[in-house]
Amino acid sequence: MPFKPHKILIADSQYLVTESLSKLIHESQDYLLVGIGDSLHEIKDHLKQNTDVKLLITDYFLYDYSGFEDLAKIMALQPALKVLILTNSLKPADVNQFSKIGIRNIILKTADREEILIAFKHTIKGKKYYSDEILDMLIDGNANRDEVLAPALLTSAEIEITRLIAEGLTTKAIAVQKNKSFHTIMSHRKNIFRKLNINSTSALVKYAIKAGLIDNIEYYI
Repeated sequence: MPFKPHKILIADSQYLVTESLSKLIHESQDYLLVGIGDSLHEIKDHLKQNTDVKLLITDYFLYDYSGFEDLAKIMALQPALKVLILTNSLKPADVNQFSKIGIRNIILKTADREEILIAFKHTIKGKKYYSDEILDMLIDGNANRDEVLAPALLTSAEIEITRLIAEGLTTKAIAVQKNKSFHTIMSHRKNIFRKLNINSTSALVKYAIKAGLIDNIEYYI
């Protein structure tokens, strides 16, 4: 079966940005630009005409969205649609709002060509991706929270398993890699979550970043 490029739709009001993105997409054989919407109405029309669009690139803050719920409604039109936020600046509260509606892919307009293409790839694959500047902002914003960050709370084995979990490995995969039983790794996992007082993998990832255990932002949720 011949390869079909991933269809992309752009929703941004800045001419230089849309022109640059258009050029970048046209230069790649992996992607196909199906349209640039000047308004929310046009975006919805494009999606109705192209039901297999894989990626919507948009600047929420420079478009005619009336609220985050507008983006949520667009995503509901096509459940397989992935959204990449490309913006000049934002606040930690904005990142939280995006996360609530299922958007975990945000980069700044200062990103270079390579980072933009990486963001395309990760977003389409369903992997979250944030620019380093955004990740730094989130970490700094949480610096004063009453959270335990000392890796010394964990044993050396637990620290290693924490790294592997944060990198996206499943309990089964970790057991194979460490040559341990599934139940042993599961026991370590339960102890890690109990010691850190967390109850989700995403919370563990945040801990691992802030504790300096990992420095990569390519994570499965």
